[in-house]
Amino acid sequence: MTTPDNWQKSSFSGSGDGNNCVELAATPHTIHLRESDAPATRLSTAPGPLAQLLHHIKSGGLGAPAV
Repeated sequence: MTTPDNWQKSSFSGSGDGNNCVELAATPHTIHLRESDAPATRLSTAPGPLAQLLHHIKSGGLGAPAV
């Protein structure tokens, strides 16, 4: 697996080194996500499934869990 070296901070994180945030990097066929405060732990996925998850979230598909 290719290790990305072009991590980008979320635009919601604000500026400065003390702000923990989600970081994203892309390699030719994979999207990589990590927390800035735990960079060794990464989530990797293909662009299609990530786009489907984001669409599901934005459309309200992940509402409050049933109790």
